[in-house]
Amino acid sequence: MTADDAARDLDDLTTAFWDHYLESNPTEAHLLGIYRYAGFVEDSSRAAEDRTIETMRTFASDAEAIDPGGLDDQQRLSRELLVHHADDTAAVLGVRLPELGADPIFGPQEELPIVLGMLGLPDAGVAEAMADKLHGFGRQVDQLTERLREGVASGRTPAAFAVTDTVGQIDDWLARPINEDPLLAAVPAPPATLDEAAWRERLGQVVADVVRPAFAAYADVLRTEVLPHARPDEECGLGALPDGEASYATMLRHSTTTDLTAQQIHDIGLEQVAKLAEEYRALGPDVVGSDDLGTIFERLRTDPALHYERGEELVSDSVVAMDRAWAAMPDWFETLPQARCEVQGTDGGAKAFYFPPASDGSRGGTFFINTEEPESWGRFELESMAFHEGIPGHHLQLTIAGELSGLPDFRKHLHHNAYAEGWGLYTERLADEMGLYAGPVDRIGMLAADSMRACRLVVDTGLHALGWSRQQAVDYMVDNSPLTPAMVRPEIDRYICSPGQATGYMVGRLEILRMRAEAQGRQGAGFDVRRFHSAVLDSGSLPLDVLDRVVAARLPA
Repeated sequence: MTADDAARDLDDLTTAFWDHYLESNPTEAHLLGIYRYAGFVEDSSRAAEDRTIETMRTFASDAEAIDPGGLDDQQRLSRELLVHHADDTAAVLGVRLPELGADPIFGPQEELPIVLGMLGLPDAGVAEAMADKLHGFGRQVDQLTERLREGVASGRTPAAFAVTDTVGQIDDWLARPINEDPLLAAVPAPPATLDEAAWRERLGQVVADVVRPAFAAYADVLRTEVLPHARPDEECGLGALPDGEASYATMLRHSTTTDLTAQQIHDIGLEQVAKLAEEYRALGPDVVGSDDLGTIFERLRTDPALHYERGEELVSDSVVAMDRAWAAMPDWFETLPQARCEVQGTDGGAKAFYFPPASDGSRGGTFFINTEEPESWGRFELESMAFHEGIPGHHLQLTIAGELSGLPDFRKHLHHNAYAEGWGLYTERLADEMGLYAGPVDRIGMLAADSMRACRLVVDTGLHALGWSRQQAVDYMVDNSPLTPAMVRPEIDRYICSPGQATGYMVGRLEILRMRAEAQGRQGAGFDVRRFHSAVLDSGSLPLDVLDRVVAARLPA
């Protein structure tokens, strides 16, 4: 095989891989501004999962069969990443997470209204396809219902609290009249060429006849068939399942892109928590007038002056912080994203999260901030969150990746948790270097954010590998961070429902900091932080070991 043949084979394979990804993930394709699957929804059946596992294994073996000797550096990297993505996808699907699918944080009852609000409707054809998409969501919920039954049959069930909380959310939703349905309220306005009233009436009929009954059946199965077998709070981690140890190891590899064991990650977390205690004691006198750790935590939790009262303030203060960050970007980054970043309040989902821009330019990046309970937000924590989710965090990382030229599409849009969240957490400390925090109160918020991520290493592994109870995890996080019990409980519930995901933040940040320190050591006075950031960002999302090699090659001695 010639070098040209190898390159062509790789191009064909990466194109086929991306086409398969879009076809299998039509809602994500729609979010990216790729509309040919606008009327379709993901197939969540066991049969589709099995087919995808086999297809991914074939992609991985086909990529490995291509001779890397005939490829240039970027092509070899694309080949390696395709193998990684395919193998990792097959492994994660093999954990059969839909069997454990009750999730009050990221379940379909919470995510669907948010996703619907982000779908572009550029023309009448795409808008008309929304009726088919809503039909598809109903079918998908039916499939997820069957997956729960499969879990009961195999002795793999969700945690009991997740079941009861999910049922409660669905019951509250279905109690609303159809004219107040959150799904219909979330759907964007159609093009002016459509009769919007008639169009919305058609969508409302699908929601009433298909989507709501599907969710009602889903809730009924959770309540009557799953809950009697659900895991109690004392056995809420994956370790309580028959295949729990192997499943959690798979999720840790997926989330950290490392071979770190649960115990190693747990120990890293304990070490980081201890280091943060000293930083709090140094900054505490300027913020609360004390260097006593317990006093610092208590004041941050309870002082009304340090907490928000109105949801709109969360949005406006985030805009101010990101505007300040954007003005400083040229001194720290060689490449800046073209797409804008907006801030939008939401009353559902996680506390804060980010959606990248649509690839067709129809929508910029969006930093969502949950304004439902503004008093739960400390004023001290808002800036670090804005820098993480927006600028210079996920907006730069995800948008720069999406705007890269000359790379296969899958490298622009598929992401590794440890890289993405490690970068977001890295930028919280970078913002301090850049002088972006408004004052000591906001800087102690940076420490509070670090506490959450360090504690995550301890409690996630504690829950899923070391046999911790739900309450034990709550107690540890309350004792070792300024978060209130009311804030900690949904955090712990998130980690239980999404095993391993929370470990990627601190593991990724520590690895990026190590790479930066080693690059500085190699280059000495010639080190340029702008070039380091380019080395991290301009190859797209990478597993941490691959990123290490890329940075070392780009910034040699």
